[in-house]
Amino acid sequence: MSYRLQVLIAEELDSRLRKAASRSQVSKGEWVRRAIRSALKGSEGDLGTDPLARLGSLDGPTGDIADVLAEIDASRS
Repeated sequence: MSYRLQVLIAEELDSRLRKAASRSQVSKGEWVRRAIRSALKGSEGDLGTDPLARLGSLDGPTGDIADVLAEIDASRS
């Protein structure tokens, strides 16, 4: 079930919202829904509030710190 929410915003904010939605190729309503979902993630105790959990969720390369630092140094040469 969906509910209607009406929010009054300043003209300047509406202009920025319109441009952001256009860049994302979605409607203003969809852009706002996504922003609300994103903002609420942090309030529900999920990955949004724990920086280490968020980093871990990125599935980046990992390894022994000495090996990683050696690779960085080698790439600078």
